[in-house]
Amino acid sequence: MMRFSVTATAGSLLALVMCLGGMPGPAKADNLRAALEDAYENSDLLDQNRFLLRLQDESVAQQLAGLRPIINFVANSTWNSVTDTTTNSLSLVTDLLLFDNGNRRHLTEAAREAVLSTRQSLIALEQQVLLDGVTAYMNVWRDIQVVQVRESNVRVLTQQLRAARDRFEVGEDTRTDVAQAEAELATSRSNLATARGQLEISQELFILAIGRPSHGLVGPGALPDLPDTETDADHLARQQHPQIISLQHEVRSDELSLAAARSDYGPSISLRAEAGESFGGTNDGSSSTLSLTLTQPIYRGGQLFSLERTARATLSATEFELQQQVRVIIQTVGNAYARLRIANAQIQASEQRIRAARLAFEGVQEEATLGARTTLDVLDAEQDLLDAQISRIEAQADLYVGAYSVLASVGLLTVEHLDLDVASYDPTAYYNSYSNGPARSLSVQGERLDGVLERIGRD
Repeated sequence: MMRFSVTATAGSLLALVMCLGGMPGPAKADNLRAALEDAYENSDLLDQNRFLLRLQDESVAQQLAGLRPIINFVANSTWNSVTDTTTNSLSLVTDLLLFDNGNRRHLTEAAREAVLSTRQSLIALEQQVLLDGVTAYMNVWRDIQVVQVRESNVRVLTQQLRAARDRFEVGEDTRTDVAQAEAELATSRSNLATARGQLEISQELFILAIGRPSHGLVGPGALPDLPDTETDADHLARQQHPQIISLQHEVRSDELSLAAARSDYGPSISLRAEAGESFGGTNDGSSSTLSLTLTQPIYRGGQLFSLERTARATLSATEFELQQQVRVIIQTVGNAYARLRIANAQIQASEQRIRAARLAFEGVQEEATLGARTTLDVLDAEQDLLDAQISRIEAQADLYVGAYSVLASVGLLTVEHLDLDVASYDPTAYYNSYSNGPARSLSVQGERLDGVLERIGRD
């Protein structure tokens, strides 16, 4: 794994680390790691999809139920109008599927593959929740810095306007110089209001992504470790990206569903046992029967052929979806690395631009005191420095979002990989408790299941 280089010089890198990781903040200010932990634990979207996973878990139990005995208690009362007699009967009926040409077994395995597919979809959603958390955090951090820079700019321009008015009073500046300073200050105040409004918007998005308001932000810390090369990232994405793995399981599920559809052409054998008691009629007494039934489809109006064609088309569609998703994921990897390179280059360029703009601004100020430069020249130099500082702040935020986007593109933006201090959700807990279809919903397994979400801090 590599640490992506931020700037070309050691001095610039040190300045960036001091800016991002060592900013003063409140005692309990949020760091990026803490924000991601809360984003995971407070996500209603994740909770929603955990219950959707339970629906898939239950499909396995439902398919397995078809392979088990079905026992029914039957009470019957029949009135005969001819003899004016009523016959009552009580019976216990048991049906058991002995052979169905593999249909139920294929459907059960297909349901298991669908469970595995849904688990991977849940991991993909976890990645999106965490990436949204990174983006929300960095947007607030960026906007706080921009507001601070623009506040400083307003203070500087206020001083420059005061100085321009003083020089005008003694005849050193013209009314035009004063008007230019006033216009620049008004523009700066407008930009500050816009920056504060953008900060408020970003703070609202922070609440949406993290699940609570921010408590003030410290720097996001070190960049995450990334794959050594983009080629390595491509290989990792193909092997472990949850969306790709999810579709692979879905393809296998569709293959089994197709096999199940084809098995419908074959015979099925079922066993029925019935024991009962009749009374009130001519056949009072106990009786019991045992029957073995073989059913072979001969003609169903083309239904079986249609079901097979449907299953085959579904399989083909999923296979092409998998191929397309692989292409999309590889493109996402390339885009993430491109954004990372762009942000890195912008930071380096911004560092150089800031140094040059600061020197130019100081020089223009000195020349202006000697009468060699106008107030407009000073204002232009100040604006160039301001633009360079804001460009660096935006590029720094883009760098972090880009780095975590790389992790997401290869399937590594997870609680486990980031080693976040949270109780991660166990997607197998519900499956292990109910996939075999326990007899009672209040079983010991069910009682243990009640604590699954509580263990991650949710009711």
